[in-house]
Amino acid sequence: MSSVPSRDPDPGTAGIIGHVIGGRIRTKASRTLPVYDPATGEIAARVALASPAVVDHAVSAAKAAFPAWSATPALSRARVLFAFKQLLDEHRDDLAALITREHGKTLDDARGELTRGIEVVEFACGVPQLLKGQHSDSIGGGIDNFSLRQPLGVCVGITPFNFPAMVPMWMFPLAIACGNTFVLKPSERDPGASIRIAELLAEAGLPDGVFNVVQGDREAVEALLDHPDVASVSFVGSTPIAEHIHRRGTANGKRVQALGGAKNHLVVMPDADLDQAADALVGAGYGSAGERCMAISVAVAVGATADPLVEKLKQRIPQLKVGDGRKPGTDIGPLITAEHRERVLGYIEDGVSSGAELAIDGRGATVDGRERGFFLGPSLFDRVTPEMTIYREEIFGPVLSVVRVDSFADAVDLVNGHELGNGVACFTRDGGVAREFARRIEAGMVGINVAIPVPMAFHSFGGWKRSLFGAHHIYGEEGVRFYTRYKSVMQRWPDAASRGPEFTMPTHK
Repeated sequence: MSSVPSRDPDPGTAGIIGHVIGGRIRTKASRTLPVYDPATGEIAARVALASPAVVDHAVSAAKAAFPAWSATPALSRARVLFAFKQLLDEHRDDLAALITREHGKTLDDARGELTRGIEVVEFACGVPQLLKGQHSDSIGGGIDNFSLRQPLGVCVGITPFNFPAMVPMWMFPLAIACGNTFVLKPSERDPGASIRIAELLAEAGLPDGVFNVVQGDREAVEALLDHPDVASVSFVGSTPIAEHIHRRGTANGKRVQALGGAKNHLVVMPDADLDQAADALVGAGYGSAGERCMAISVAVAVGATADPLVEKLKQRIPQLKVGDGRKPGTDIGPLITAEHRERVLGYIEDGVSSGAELAIDGRGATVDGRERGFFLGPSLFDRVTPEMTIYREEIFGPVLSVVRVDSFADAVDLVNGHELGNGVACFTRDGGVAREFARRIEAGMVGINVAIPVPMAFHSFGGWKRSLFGAHHIYGEEGVRFYTRYKSVMQRWPDAASRGPEFTMPTHK
């Protein structure tokens, strides 16, 4: 019987964001880290960091819950998720406020994150249809052949700070709908949403141990990757870490999908509506302070579009309001931490020293009453070239670069020449160009006059090249395949005519 997770009774752990293991919130820890309010720069809470022993406890709880949960009818599992979806709708505003408080993004952006996560929950409610096998009657000698999709066991999700609710919901709803149990390791920078999600799942009727949360840093991640009872690992984050997780997880015999970084381009053709393209670049480049894996960080201006496009960007960008994400009218909130802000500042300084033209400098942005917040205004670089660091590396901040090319072919070569291939967009009125672009471009997600082409829940999300390690994209039918194992069964009943000893494989003859 599930219940809302109970908490440690120790009053000394007040203000500690802890783990959820077997239906209980555990806040005692020998190590903690501060969790900041990025808008004020003040410490809002502390998060417990799991030791290998805590990780083992969580995996053991998930393993113990697996036999009963996997034997639960798929329709019953789906009904729990439907109840969870209803609770998410009821508590959407509270969850959005929690996300904004710990991450810094605007409330509207946080609500949008929840909407896209809830869509995956809705998709998972229909998983019984996707778990159906196939059947072939009488393939030969009284034998029937059918297939099953069965759960893996204990599945792990390791998720980033930029979408503390949506990215976990890309993973666990499908995993548990398919009959697996789950251990979530959220980002230690904004961990509060993970606890609230666990509470709502319990309230929806999910049995204890089916969904567990371990807070932590690299020590917890490595313990999960090495744990012999973990069957699969899903990850979203930077490319170097994605590559490490894929290598270490697969070396330990686990199924791994590891989504890495991005350097998303938006190609603007000469026939494009430049006002539409400029608006798209401002929204996709600076929304959520650029802390999105689908943020547009490179505008590729083809031919004579460059000068008028840059002028339109220079008109729009100064109108953006930088401020506390909780205040109405804010367009760009703070970055997640002071350290990350310094990292982005380093990229801007490198761009200047490399010879790029800093058309708009966001380094001087200040917010009244929030002087200690981690704010950074939007910056725009023009005349960026492919050898520059600001072009090659993922900045993950409010920095947009303009690269000028002569032709459509040059634009395609530029995009395809980058090692990352997460998302890409092309703005054009020409259907032939659009069709050619969609087929030739080497990226996992393509937008035609759509700046942020994040697939709906019934499709799948994932990149190409060094933006994805592993064979499966995330959520959608790809997610069902990832979280299940295919089994083929051939059966013949004793009353079928006996042929005596058979020394060959069954055939139709």
